[in-house]
Amino acid sequence: MTEPLLRVTKISKGFPGVQALEDVDLEVASGEIHALLGENGAGKSTLLKILSGAQGPDAGAISFAGKPLALSHPHDAQLLGIVTIYQEFTLAPNMTIAENVFIGREPGSGFFVNWKEMAAETRLITQRIGLDLNPMSRVSDLSVAEQQMVEIARALSMRSRLIIMDEPTSALSSTEVDKLFRIVRDLKAQGLSIIFVTHRLEEVFEICDRYTVLRDGRQVGSGAVAETNVDGIIRMMVGRVASALFERREAGEPGEIALAVEGLTRRGNARDPHATVLEDVSLSVRHGEILGIAGLVGAGRTEMARAIFGADPFDDGRILVDGKAVDIRSPREAIRHGIGLVPEDRKQQALFLSLAIRMNVSVASLDQLKRWLFFVDEPAEKKLVGDFRRALNIRMASPEQLVVDLSGGNQQKVVLARWLALRPKVLIVDEPTRGIDVGAKVEVHNLLFELARSGIAVIAISSELPEILVISDRIVTMREGRVTGEISRSEASEEVLMSMMTRSAALTS
Repeated sequence: MTEPLLRVTKISKGFPGVQALEDVDLEVASGEIHALLGENGAGKSTLLKILSGAQGPDAGAISFAGKPLALSHPHDAQLLGIVTIYQEFTLAPNMTIAENVFIGREPGSGFFVNWKEMAAETRLITQRIGLDLNPMSRVSDLSVAEQQMVEIARALSMRSRLIIMDEPTSALSSTEVDKLFRIVRDLKAQGLSIIFVTHRLEEVFEICDRYTVLRDGRQVGSGAVAETNVDGIIRMMVGRVASALFERREAGEPGEIALAVEGLTRRGNARDPHATVLEDVSLSVRHGEILGIAGLVGAGRTEMARAIFGADPFDDGRILVDGKAVDIRSPREAIRHGIGLVPEDRKQQALFLSLAIRMNVSVASLDQLKRWLFFVDEPAEKKLVGDFRRALNIRMASPEQLVVDLSGGNQQKVVLARWLALRPKVLIVDEPTRGIDVGAKVEVHNLLFELARSGIAVIAISSELPEILVISDRIVTMREGRVTGEISRSEASEEVLMSMMTRSAALTS
């Protein structure tokens, strides 16, 4: 039998109060795309950090290309040809493509960089993966997909033999995912090995050769992708079958209209030529109802949500809450009128990563928790956090744990807890399950169902059509800043929604 390129044997790693990995095995062959799967908190990130040299194991052994592997720094891994591309890009936005590709390894002599050679070498690498851009272009001017390709180019410049891709498709459109997969297949054909981490199980069957599943820090399964199916992998990941996870609970009869948007319009401007224009957007959502918003990348879904919440200005139109017109020009005014927003990027736009869970939950409710004008009522704050910890099943060591140390699903629950503490009339959730595992998705879906049952009007924005179909009572589709249609869940299918999302709004009028 051919020696695998990477062999991990009985790797264990513990932290205070947590055993992150225990006796984990993993083998990756040369020229193989290997899926590493598991729920948030299963140990995937810890294993990736060990393989990249960012952390050391407590026990176990690793060999690479037939030789024992001992890493004390990420640079050691890179010298051996093990490169990790993280979900959050590590590019310097104000530097050029060439500078990012060769950062810290610039060609030249002494203190002088040979810019011509660096640009030429960068062009050779980027052409290899189909990135036809000027190497001296600034990274900040690139799309997310193009930045992803720059990360791959940097990995190739290090003469990689094993590339670890952590959630590489989480922010890409379907077209961009197809292009990334073509690149990945080309890299495989050139003999490179890839560890592919994803929560989108359909991608495993499209691009991967073999898989390894972790659960609670242990390896619970591995094998050839062709010899399993989605149900089998889900069963290994969460211990339940798929049909038990994605069952749509019937909602009650919705109440009166909680939020109505009429003729919402946002014109483009010269200072922001890339802004998605909103044109005559009208929709409504009732108390106790979940309204799904579906659309392709650039459809204006997030821009609409931000305009309703007062985070972005709009030029025309009006917003009504419980039948009364309200003037919302800032998030503070939206909150005052009972509107909350769980943004798409929880780490950048919602969470204070360096603060404790307690403070992240209570920060929006401090006015209600004040005592003697300037002081926080600590017993009341403790009770608030404890109540939501139990109600939302937030898995934490203690309320004082840093929120950055939580899994993606638990971070999302913390953001939801913050808004629920304010008892909103309307809650807008933008990509509520992006970057979280299948088990945590079900928990978030069930939370949305509970919110609707309690009378809250929920607007859910999602790029995943199966999710929209599972959680929504009604669905509104958008394209290029305009509403293109509305349909009940009972009449909707992926094919029907895709047709509504891709046709011009003019054809529906």
